[in-house]
Amino acid sequence: MRVLLLHDYGTLSGGAEVMIVALRDALRSRGHEAILFTSTARPLPLPLVSDEQCFGTVSPLRRVLQAANPHAVARLRTVLRDFRPDVVHVKMFLTQLSPLVLPLLRPFPSLLHVINYNLVCPINTKTLPDGTPCRHRAGVACHAAGCMSWPGVARAFVQRRMTALDVFDRVVANSEWVARRLRAEGIRVDEAIPNGVPVRPLRPPLGPTPVIGFAGRLVPKKGVDVLLRAIALLRERVPEARLIVAGDGPERIGLERLAAELGIRDAVDFLGHLAQEQAEHALGAAWVQAVPSRWEEPFGIVAAEAMMRGTAVVASESGGLAEQVEPGVTGYLAPAGDAGALARALEQVVRDRDLAERMGASARVRALAELTIDRHVDRVVAAHVACRRGGRR
Repeated sequence: MRVLLLHDYGTLSGGAEVMIVALRDALRSRGHEAILFTSTARPLPLPLVSDEQCFGTVSPLRRVLQAANPHAVARLRTVLRDFRPDVVHVKMFLTQLSPLVLPLLRPFPSLLHVINYNLVCPINTKTLPDGTPCRHRAGVACHAAGCMSWPGVARAFVQRRMTALDVFDRVVANSEWVARRLRAEGIRVDEAIPNGVPVRPLRPPLGPTPVIGFAGRLVPKKGVDVLLRAIALLRERVPEARLIVAGDGPERIGLERLAAELGIRDAVDFLGHLAQEQAEHALGAAWVQAVPSRWEEPFGIVAAEAMMRGTAVVASESGGLAEQVEPGVTGYLAPAGDAGALARALEQVVRDRDLAERMGASARVRALAELTIDRHVDRVVAAHVACRRGGRR
């Protein structure tokens, strides 16, 4: 098959970008022709790895592009004409490509792969300013709750009105959680296809020092500040515990300052953004990986990566993370935003290296059985075939 993949970003700056590139490469390895179309926007200063691009930006101009990106339309029209895809696979399009690209897809079998809350939440978190989950419908409530200005609400309204989901033959979500959240707001979802990660070698045996790992962007919704407070509590009972933070973002300076204020700066290594292989090496020393997200992660690719590595996971008890972690078997869950509960869950693992090894082994068994990129691509290809047969259009 000739598969055209559409996504807002073409740099490996987040889990969604890693997944869309992995899907492209896996399709190619199976003999399919696959190309990736993205904008030129770069959330982090990383190289573009997409095959075709249109204009994009992370400057304030992106607010205009979210509603209408005419260059995306012009470039995509050319790519569709020249490549003549058998199926178009769309991931993110609401932050750069804009809904203007959707009408171009009507002549082609098309699939929408929903990986976040953009369709039902203009700020894509489904979280209120106080950190609690949002259960409102998008609209006036976004302003009343303090999430958006009136111009932002108006822009989101225009964007939603232009988003023609009827162009898609099939709609899939990346977790049962996301599927339920979207269905609750009237959006058709045909099935859930969990993400997959590459099969990697088992990490080395754990060393004598209990190490907690974190991987992800340093932004408020990832809850790294909660994790730092949990580490401060944990070190009162396990003073040798250390934290490694693999990732970068706008919160880094503030987080380093917080670690110093908590008296744990010498126990926390901020490694910055790491290439995948570097991250695997650094995180291979972790007894447990913490995923302390404040928001309801749609899936949580870093948890799957840790499980594939053979590492126990302690994660927030919400969203797609709760579908991955089996409490007491592959790790533990803790209420989002609760540093005390997170510290107690981490303590159960770092006090017992044998338990950490057993949980890590169980996590790897689960990852190999259910969370490989091959299993993911099998299910995606089946969805592509369903699109070509007529899907639900």
